[in-house]
Amino acid sequence: MSTDPALKPRVGVPYRTLKEELTADRSRYDMYLEAVRRAGGDPVEVSLRLAESDLRRLTESLDAVVLPGSPSDVDPSRFGAVRHSKCAEADLKREETDFALLEHAIAEHKPVLAICYGNQSLNVFLGGSLIQDIASELHSAIQHQWVGRKQGVPEPFHAAQIEPGSRLATLAGSVGARVNSSHHQSILEPGRRLRVAARAPDGVVEAVEWTGDENWITGVQWHPERMIETDPLAQALFREVVAAGRKVRAQNLTASVRQ
Repeated sequence: MSTDPALKPRVGVPYRTLKEELTADRSRYDMYLEAVRRAGGDPVEVSLRLAESDLRRLTESLDAVVLPGSPSDVDPSRFGAVRHSKCAEADLKREETDFALLEHAIAEHKPVLAICYGNQSLNVFLGGSLIQDIASELHSAIQHQWVGRKQGVPEPFHAAQIEPGSRLATLAGSVGARVNSSHHQSILEPGRRLRVAARAPDGVVEAVEWTGDENWITGVQWHPERMIETDPLAQALFREVVAAGRKVRAQNLTASVRQ
C-alpha cells in the first residue's frame, strides 16, 4: 500500500438517506467512512442536497465510489414494477445521487463497491429488477432481514456460495463465505453486464460483478462495513476498491503532468 499522500484515493460515499443527513444521524453512515479510511482511502462525504452542477464537480474529483446501505427501497417504477405492499418508501435524492455517481464511474472507469441498498441501486441503474420482499415472495427458511434490531436481537448470519472463477472467489480464498444479513429485498434479474458472483443457499443473489470492461465494480448484499474488524473478506472488499481507486488517481496525476 502506497504511503504517498498524493496517491491516497478520494472515495465518495453518499449519505444513506436525506433524513439522516438533515438530522445529522451518522451512527451507521460513519461505519462506511471508517472502513474506507482503514483501507487507506480518503472518504469524501457526498451530500444528497447538492445541485446537479455541484454534484458533477464533486463526482469528477473522486477516484472511487462506495454506495452504502439504506432503510429506503428503490422506487419500483424504475424497474417497471408495481409497488409491493412491503416495499419501503423511496428516497428520490439518494436515487438521483447514486445514479449520477454510477454514470460517471462507469463512463470514466472508476471503481465502485455497492453495499446492500447500493447493490440494488447499481442493479436497477443497469436495467435489472428486484425482489421487493423476500419473505413474502420467496418464503425462504433463511432469515435475510434483521428483525428485532432495536430490541437487541443479534444480527443474523448465513452462508454465501461464491461462484468459482469470480473475482469475489479470489478475494475470499474459497468458494464460500459467512455473511451478515439485513435486507428484505434482493436482485431478481441482474442488470446489463453484471454477473452473479454469490448466492445464499436459498438462491437469493448475494453479490454481483461488472463484466463490461476491466473496471472493478462489485455489489454485495451483505454489510462488510459491520464486519471490518474481524472478517478477511470484508477487509479485502474495501482494500480492493481503494487499491483500484489508487490506480485511477495515479493515472490521472500522470496524465496531468504530461499535459
